Amino acid sequence: MVDTKGGAPRVFYGWYIALVAMLTLLVSNGMTITGMTIFDPAILQEFGWSRGDLKLRDLLQLGLSGLMAPFIGGLADRMSVRKLMMAGLTLLSVCLAAYSQMASLAHLYIINVGIALVLALAGLVLNVLIVSRWFVTKRGTALGLTLVGTSLGGIVFPRVGAVLLRTHTWREAMLMEAVIPLIVAVILALVTRDAPSELGLQALGASGAPGSSPALTGMEYGDAIRTRTFWILTFCAMTTFYCILAAQAHMVLHLKGMGWPLEKAAGGVGILFTMGLIGKFLIGYLADKLERRLVFLSNISIMLAGALCLASMQEKLLWPFILIFGLGWGGLYTMLQLTCMDSFGTRAGGKILGTITVLDAIGGGLGIWLTGVLFDRSKSYDGAFALIAGLVFLAFLAALALQNPQAASKAADAKPV
Repeated sequence: MVDTKGGAPRVFYGWYIALVAMLTLLVSNGMTITGMTIFDPAILQEFGWSRGDLKLRDLLQLGLSGLMAPFIGGLADRMSVRKLMMAGLTLLSVCLAAYSQMASLAHLYIINVGIALVLALAGLVLNVLIVSRWFVTKRGTALGLTLVGTSLGGIVFPRVGAVLLRTHTWREAMLMEAVIPLIVAVILALVTRDAPSELGLQALGASGAPGSSPALTGMEYGDAIRTRTFWILTFCAMTTFYCILAAQAHMVLHLKGMGWPLEKAAGGVGILFTMGLIGKFLIGYLADKLERRLVFLSNISIMLAGALCLASMQEKLLWPFILIFGLGWGGLYTMLQLTCMDSFGTRAGGKILGTITVLDAIGGGLGIWLTGVLFDRSKSYDGAFALIAGLVFLAFLAALALQNPQAASKAADAKPV
């Protein structure tokens, strides 16, 4: 999208905000939720922990980040989102350096408390919030572009880790990776602005004079949490995030258990996230063109088909799972955030999205941890992967009752501040 101010076409600055948000998510999510998994075999070999003990870190990390999200989101509704995100990236660098010195389970869990704060400060909620402030029209495309970062992280950092592990110990590799968040923090500081008014602009598609402070529209927090839409989105987020994170966090271990070498397993995870990347951007674009409820339901249906391939435990269906499941959850990831912002607006957007994040983060953490526990008990992923398919089916049933967010947003936008 271009402006033609002064007769010379130029790119609307909000697209740069979306690109930096994508880069921030690539690092904050990619180096923690996904990038850590490539080090799991080496860590298990060194310490001799069970998979359940190791994966409890993820439950702790995601559960605490979810609990922090409403508070950080509420804080972001009142102060600079840009500064909060910079603090999160700096803290990530500290946590990765601390990881390289880890000596016990207690150390592991303490470090992941810090990473929980990283995800609250520089993760999903604040990136979605800041990009939404720059777009009224094209919001689906902008958020799709932003959320591509989480998939890019899943593609990039397992491969980066695998390359580093060829010639370095896992401790040395993590210490080297600790520099990356600091670089992104500098880029964020130079490029990102909290609102279009700081540059004398207005949100894309907004009315009003350029440079004026935009009216925050939508529901108050108390009104939003009393709606059916809020609880359907929360249930769908919790169940599908359980499945998404359980599948991706155990994929390296599962593929190695089926005889795949480490780099091939990392490549499989990379393709899973490549399909997620395609789904996030493509579905965000389609959501600006088609009825959003239909797009939402289609995504869960695709994800369910992929989950059934995984639950079959047949090696010949691993590639169909990787392709189909990745595409479905990638698009769904975008639709959950977009539906929330469309349905409830930006007035209390940080706090509302943060509250939904409480349960979806807890669900994701439970998925990672419980899948490890179920494997420890049965020495197989059969039951754990069947549970994934069942939860996606329940999410589909719940989504059938979802109101079209494009209609719901009319009520949400009724009273500008």
